[in-house]
Amino acid sequence: MKEFNFKELGQRFVQLLVSLFILLLVTFFIGRVLPTDPVGAIVGELADPAAFEAMRQRLGLDLPLYQQFWIYVTSLLHGDMGTAILTGNPVTQDLASAFPATLELATLAVIISTVVGVPLGMAAALYRDSLVDQIARVVSLVGHSIPVFWFGIVGLVIFYAGLSWVGGPGRVDIYLEGLVEPRTGLLLVDSLLAGDTEVFWNAISHIILPACILAYSAMAYITRMTRSFTLEQLNQDYVTAARAKGVSSAGIVIGHILPNISVQLVTILAISYGSLLEGAVVTEIVFSWPGIGQYMTNALMIGDMNAVLASTLIIGLIFMLLNFVADLAYVFLDPRTREATS
Repeated sequence: MKEFNFKELGQRFVQLLVSLFILLLVTFFIGRVLPTDPVGAIVGELADPAAFEAMRQRLGLDLPLYQQFWIYVTSLLHGDMGTAILTGNPVTQDLASAFPATLELATLAVIISTVVGVPLGMAAALYRDSLVDQIARVVSLVGHSIPVFWFGIVGLVIFYAGLSWVGGPGRVDIYLEGLVEPRTGLLLVDSLLAGDTEVFWNAISHIILPACILAYSAMAYITRMTRSFTLEQLNQDYVTAARAKGVSSAGIVIGHILPNISVQLVTILAISYGSLLEGAVVTEIVFSWPGIGQYMTNALMIGDMNAVLASTLIIGLIFMLLNFVADLAYVFLDPRTREATS
């Protein structure tokens, strides 16, 4: 096994920086071309022209675009994303408060989708055209076809309002809010660190439904791709040889096929995780989940472009970092990649 190629690492890191620069350009120009007037959102539409002009100069909107972009980038490098109109707090402070809720929700969702989707996809390929395969196809089709918000509303009506199996909107019941000190921002982790089992189980009851609904669309994608990867491997000569030696189907899947598709699965899971962080917006609105999606939506409703662009930038950056990690996983997990780049 050859050593890791640092040239390949450098090339992928340069690609990441170029993608980040493009993301900065896109978010900057979105903030400039949208009809929303940030000055009007701050001073009010009925303010006198002098106040408008003073605020324009204060925000640097009277400068040429290239100077505005330079100020935008340098401010970001110093951790300054502006002030949120909705809360009056620095946007970085609001994001630091809201993002852990989204991270917790998306992380649980990707765990659920992986635990269910990968075995289901493998079973569907191993027993092709059987009942298991048909179920997997239906699950994937429904997951891709029905909007998440519809699943969310139906889930609340059935499992919360009807059966009372799960908690309602929000992260915990109102009477439990603020009882646990936010050390990490992840309520499940913080409640365990504080030894408060009541808050922990209450938080579980609130997060399980939105996490399952958010996981369903990702699970449909993971199931379909895992089935495709497994079918491709089942046609390989090494599988035929393993069967000739009397290796069981489970042994072939676990001992041979799974290691060979692990690199592809890492990429699929990274993409799914990024999509869950991005797609949590609708789920957070339906379940009143106080994450970055709901924060961005509330900011957009009042034209708070500092908050909207910062949220977009954070989600885009995370998505790119996940893809970067997936690319590195290719190099680490697949010896053929190292040989090709050495």
